[in-house]
Amino acid sequence: MMGKLNGKVALITGGNSGIGLATAKLFIAEGAKVVITGRNQETLNAALKELGEDNGFAVQADTTDQPSIEKATAAAVERFGRLDIVFANAGIAGNTPAGATEPSVFDNIMKINVSGVFFTVQAALPYLTSGASIILNSSVLAKAGSPGYAAYAASKGAVSSMARVLVSELSPRGIRVNTVSPGATRTPIWGQPEGLAQFESKLTRSIPLNRLGEPQDIANVALFLASDDAAFVQGAEISVDGGAGSSPFGAPVYRT
Repeated sequence: MMGKLNGKVALITGGNSGIGLATAKLFIAEGAKVVITGRNQETLNAALKELGEDNGFAVQADTTDQPSIEKATAAAVERFGRLDIVFANAGIAGNTPAGATEPSVFDNIMKINVSGVFFTVQAALPYLTSGASIILNSSVLAKAGSPGYAAYAASKGAVSSMARVLVSELSPRGIRVNTVSPGATRTPIWGQPEGLAQFESKLTRSIPLNRLGEPQDIANVALFLASDDAAFVQGAEISVDGGAGSSPFGAPVYRT
């Protein structure tokens, strides 16, 4: 059966859980070979078991450590012979309220979410050929003004701005750069199940479609951007947020 990504090889950072793992599974189902990275070897091993070693490969790597991510991209090419798709997905959330934040906490979020994305792309560039697709992971929180999330919002705003520059630099090589911008999504980034339940009951009232996103919702958009269906899509930022960003007054909290 022909899939949308037959014959392609993808690198997904932070592919050991949440959005990254859901995307890895979908890419494989659509015919790709997928290399995932993560910092935790145990969760990488568990993820690889789900993906299957014929089509998946896991490399322990820290996106903030340039030699580490360079080694991961080289390993992807060594394992599967090429590299066509990069989903720079790895990132962390964190609370950084004004007046009560340690510089190290703020700096770590920026380092992982901004520098890590840039150096992931840079590490992949020697292997990417014309027609390759780079997908960056931003967030609706870049624009939402959510209290306590200054570093996270700034980091994701930086990703969106960075994408525009990468478009200008990489278009001459025929490489596409697009951004997916998830809204509130049911992933492990928000902590334990009880934390997620509290987060869900609070946030669904602000989402016009009245539910959290699922990792699969984001994966579906990443698949489109990775595939040849998006061959003329360049520099797009696609919000996957149930309408929260485009129509905040359409949310259930405002319904009578």
